[in-house]
Amino acid sequence: MNFSNKWVCFGVGVVAGVAAVSLIKNPAFKKACAAVVGKGLQLKDEAAAFAESVKEDAQDIVAEAKYNNSKKSENAKA
Repeated sequence: MNFSNKWVCFGVGVVAGVAAVSLIKNPAFKKACAAVVGKGLQLKDEAAAFAESVKEDAQDIVAEAKYNNSKKSENAKA
């Protein structure tokens, strides 16, 4: 990258930074970002609840399998 390309990249970065700052100060943009983050948090909570439900179901299946295995071994001894 030659010297002039570095200045072009620097200029583009400065312009992008100024645009980002002006966008962040916009109340409508802040409101939209808050809504998106809120939906993301809601989705995370729903996914965590679903994962917990699946985990509980798996634990029930494992407990039932252990019970059935112990019952079979008791019947085999008798």
